Amino acid sequence: MNIEEKVNGEIKTAMLAKDAKRLEALRAIKSVVLYLKTSPEGLTEDSVAKTLQKEVKKRKETAEIYKTQNRPDLEEVEMFQAHVIEEYLPKQMGEDEIKAELIKIIATVGATGPGDVGKVMGAASKAFAGKADNKIVSVLVKQLLG
Repeated sequence: MNIEEKVNGEIKTAMLAKDAKRLEALRAIKSVVLYLKTSPEGLTEDSVAKTLQKEVKKRKETAEIYKTQNRPDLEEVEMFQAHVIEEYLPKQMGEDEIKAELIKIIATVGATGPGDVGKVMGAASKAFAGKADNKIVSVLVKQLLG
């Protein structure tokens, strides 16, 4: 079952359960899938993962803004949607897993110091596509090279 069929099935289930909050988040996922079907990059697992990751990041940033503006009602909606979208992402790697993989990447690339952060990040972003938050990867790369 591909992601489009899975999302459509979940939408039907949410409609029958009259779960409006979940339905809204699922429709956002469907929107991403429909966009990717017509885009030049196409509907691949990598493109779906990257785009959904961006959607989660967007919602978390918006929730943070609502939090600073003392709007817990809107913050809750954004966080709920982020959690629903995360269900469709590949399992995220833990910090220890990322560190172990980064050490291998650093050895492969031949990085020696802070000047090589760009090289390592380029290789790491491809290796961790959709599996790790780039913010965490960036911090770990700077620690390991610094």
